[in-house]
Amino acid sequence: MPLLPVLVLCVLLLQAQGGYRDKKRMQKTQLSPEIKVCQQRPEPYLCQHICESHRNCQANNICCSTYCGNVCMNIL
Repeated sequence: MPLLPVLVLCVLLLQAQGGYRDKKRMQKTQLSPEIKVCQQRPEPYLCQHICESHRNCQANNICCSTYCGNVCMNIL
């Protein structure tokens, strides 16, 4: 099997998953022990606001892990 089609497939899969840098950033931010899985699924617009800890969030919000990375979610 030629190497070029395999390489192109790998690049397309990385892009479909958000790219290499986004994946590395998510792995780095998910290491914090204070970040838990969110109790509810966030709205898609929240996925644009990635957080690394609770300090990155406004009052009454916590940083929690979702399908799109760590985002600030309202606790009320």
